Amino acid sequence: DAVGILMLCLLPAAAALDFKYHHSEELEQYLRGVHAAYPSLTHLHSIGRSVEGRDLWVLVLGRFPTQHKIGIPEFKYVANMHGDETVGREILLHLIDFLVTSYGRDPVVTRLLNNTRVHIMPTMNPDGFEATKVPDCYYTRGRYNRNGEDLNRNFPDAFENNSASIQPETQAVMDWIKNETFVLSANLHGGALVASYTFDNGNPVTGSLKGYSRSPDDDVFIHLAKTYSSNHASMYKGTGCDNRQTFPEGITNGYSWYQLEGGMQDYNYVWGQCFEITLELSCCKYPPEDQLGKFWRDNKVALIEYIKQVHLGVKGQVTDKNGNPIPNAIVEAKGRPHVCPYRTNEQGEYFLLLLPGTYVINATVPGFKSMLKTVEIPDNTGNFSALKQDFSFPEVSDQIRSRAASCPQTPLYEELTRASAAVKPTVHILVLMTVMLAIFK
Repeated sequence: DAVGILMLCLLPAAAALDFKYHHSEELEQYLRGVHAAYPSLTHLHSIGRSVEGRDLWVLVLGRFPTQHKIGIPEFKYVANMHGDETVGREILLHLIDFLVTSYGRDPVVTRLLNNTRVHIMPTMNPDGFEATKVPDCYYTRGRYNRNGEDLNRNFPDAFENNSASIQPETQAVMDWIKNETFVLSANLHGGALVASYTFDNGNPVTGSLKGYSRSPDDDVFIHLAKTYSSNHASMYKGTGCDNRQTFPEGITNGYSWYQLEGGMQDYNYVWGQCFEITLELSCCKYPPEDQLGKFWRDNKVALIEYIKQVHLGVKGQVTDKNGNPIPNAIVEAKGRPHVCPYRTNEQGEYFLLLLPGTYVINATVPGFKSMLKTVEIPDNTGNFSALKQDFSFPEVSDQIRSRAASCPQTPLYEELTRASAAVKPTVHILVLMTVMLAIFK
């Protein structure tokens, strides 16, 4: 009827968005407007507050936006953790606009949101953004939060003790990571044009003596970084922002670029079981508003293609003889041990990002014999679903459950370095050698 047609015409208008900088009140108003216009597709919530009491808003998009559904991976974008790096903040608002107005009309976006739960945090540091009174291409005090702390140096570090006091914004993100089953993520920055990947910190165990800190999933991280850079309008050219700095194919290992302690992407990978890369999207940290339209066009395809990578690899459930989920079971690919083993969630689910190929997946319920399964992983990103491989432990009853084993927030790789310094060929040395061999393979 006429009223229904009128409502359809008004929906996109409710999410209309100008290319300008949106301050805290405008940003909140926009997000509330989107949720009001698309209540079944979105969920708006605050994961915490900044030092000055501003909400840290997250808009969730998907077919089931309010809660995790078995088999549907969780993805996140976080921007503006440095308050004076502003491009990511605005292009995430335009990404939201594009996703909600394309759902049901564009088949790719529709399938993406039907099979992925997408979390978008436009600003992790709203206080820093509001404190940047005079925009500058290079540096302002708005980089830091209200307490003068750099939020990308504020997380626990896997290589050395981080003495920085955990900030409210950092704690909110750590709790958020703990409470969701995030599989893939990116954090958006400015001041360069490159996709940077784990590790940001390192030691001899991970190859720091050669100027490159290699994770057990280095091949996957290179693929993720290249996925973004190759779909960006110019990042893939690798020219950087001046003649002194070049990035072949528009990507870099974080440590190779510069060493960083307490970074968010390493924390995601080690403690959050979530692969995260850092996207530097503009040579100018806080460019003029009239350039925002071009930044959106330059990044639009890359933003979508990167989300699709959450469907790489293999996923499944670990269950007992009665079909009940087993939480905290360890599930990893052989040859890719994590210093903090990757475990199943409360629904017994696991998600492992792996490139196409043949792998042996090892599922372990502590106290029982491990179960190994060989899988041939195709590239399923176009189908919006990773390969499914479940594990059932017939000898495990629902009375027996793995204990929740949270990884200690201490420098985990420091232990490996200490063991390597020992002289006697003890069992610890043999274990270390096995881990190192697996990491560098």
